Amino acid sequence: MAQVQAISSCSSMDLLFKGSIKSTPRIQDKFWCSKKLDSLQELGVKASEFNGLGISHKSSSFASPCATHAIQAVLANEKETTNSSAVGEKPLRKKLNKVVLAYSGGLDTSVIVPWLRENYGCEVVCFTADVGQGIKELEGLEAKAKASGACQLVVKDLTEEFVKDYIFPCLRAGAIYERKYLLGTSMARPVIAKAMVDVAREVGADAVSHGCTGKGNDQVRFELTFFALNPELSVVAPWREWEITGREDAIEYAKKHNVPVPVTKKSIYSRDRNLWHLSHEGDILEDPANEPMKDMYMMSVDPQDAPDQPEYVNIGIVAGIPVSVNGKELSPATLLSELNEIGGRHGIGRIDMVENRLVGMKSRGVYETPGGTILFKAVQELESLTLDRETIQVKDSLALKYAELVYAGRWFDPLRESMDAFMENITKTTTGSVTLKLYKGSVSVTGRQSPHSLYRQDISSFESGDIYNQADAAGFIRLYGLPMRVRAMLKKGL
Repeated sequence: MAQVQAISSCSSMDLLFKGSIKSTPRIQDKFWCSKKLDSLQELGVKASEFNGLGISHKSSSFASPCATHAIQAVLANEKETTNSSAVGEKPLRKKLNKVVLAYSGGLDTSVIVPWLRENYGCEVVCFTADVGQGIKELEGLEAKAKASGACQLVVKDLTEEFVKDYIFPCLRAGAIYERKYLLGTSMARPVIAKAMVDVAREVGADAVSHGCTGKGNDQVRFELTFFALNPELSVVAPWREWEITGREDAIEYAKKHNVPVPVTKKSIYSRDRNLWHLSHEGDILEDPANEPMKDMYMMSVDPQDAPDQPEYVNIGIVAGIPVSVNGKELSPATLLSELNEIGGRHGIGRIDMVENRLVGMKSRGVYETPGGTILFKAVQELESLTLDRETIQVKDSLALKYAELVYAGRWFDPLRESMDAFMENITKTTTGSVTLKLYKGSVSVTGRQSPHSLYRQDISSFESGDIYNQADAAGFIRLYGLPMRVRAMLKKGL
């Protein structure tokens, strides 16, 4: 069970929250809380710092019936309270109590914090998931969240869960979107959104929020997960509501609200990183005719600069799931990290593609997936030994739909779950090992073996054998080719 360590600026008492995610020694889950805004409920009035109400009373201090009715009206309906802002103040869009925000500490999510408080009169709980994006992206988040006006910051390490429960099922299914994309971002969003729903329950939030734009796929992936796991939560998507139209506006908003944002006026690429991949979008990549710049890549070396000597790596697999590298059993996240390092130094796993987004437009992205590319090759090669022709064909056809569901954010859809059950059952015998050769951006298989191999050397050999009689092929060919023969006879009038 994950442990979320509480740090309160208003009290020295530590609070302990238990969640569903197993923590690892690498990064400790943290829960940070700043001092809560003073409430006026003790005084008989429910008020918000954003709506300008400043009504208080002592017993018998209200002689006027009008004053009594005014207080009763305030208490009667919270929505009416939120709309009765003081003169000159911006009215609330809707009154929310507490919102859990998917928080990265970057420009967009930093300005969302004060925007939520200003427009919804709520406390903001910032949530950051560690899915292997790198320790640098997690540094200083507490200070950033506090400076932005957040009430709490929660950081959870989801790396092992991400690899074990999301990446490996897709790997076992052979899910690849549009022939190339290994679904790095698509798999990460549901594990993050699921954790947000858990945090919302832990802190008593009534809403969740994200910083996804209205043009991308991620808004769908987050919100479908919210709907599936807790349909009672309100969802706030600022990019679909606010007047901010770009980075320039966001920077100005941040300055106006004294939010420190560590960015310049220009940003070269839009990137998303996790333990599975690193994606690059924007800038010169928006023109599909432009070649990516050499210095853009971060997880892999240029294949031209890779070692001149190939490296061999052996992947151990049990029931379609990788379990070891070069004979050493490793945890899911550790195994993937190891292969990222090995593949990265040989320039493995670079993909440049134009994909069809769920929302209808095409987009160009460049992806680095060194470890994932190695694993996909290993599993597919082992399946060539353990699965028969019909099974491989059906599995490959279902893999296309499986990838489409994951790409579209339907991870918790019963259809994907049912397909996953099929994939798990059909790969029960996909156990063994595969040896691969890595050389200057390429991955080639050099050996494969399995105790459940359907390959029989005594049958496949060109030498004569007792099991396969070559003379039997003549009758098979006549029957197999009968439809073609009949069609040809019809054309010739025979």
